Amino acid sequence: MWAVFFSAVPSVTPSEVSAKINDGWTLVDVRTNDEWAMGRIAGSLHIPMDEVVARLDEVGDHVICVCAVGARSARVAEYLNGRGREAVNLDGGIYAWSEAGLPLDS
Repeated sequence: MWAVFFSAVPSVTPSEVSAKINDGWTLVDVRTNDEWAMGRIAGSLHIPMDEVVARLDEVGDHVICVCAVGARSARVAEYLNGRGREAVNLDGGIYAWSEAGLPLDS
């Protein structure tokens, strides 16, 4: 099981993501441009972590945050929750997604 980086931040497993998306949640990938180019979850919005504050108006009210392993995305989810959004972290990030056999777009 993946480590929980921020216990105050709710998390979801890769298998729970599609249900959240079906309920109107937005998947926000906070990895770098180079990481994004290597592969991403279909339909995700790319906002690198260092751009989140400046691009906050692009983030919806219900957000699933994702990065490589879950540390950066947990910090972003914590930030978004503090600004009135409902944000969760993808536990284990893209690595857990891949290990679960789920597809990545390139």
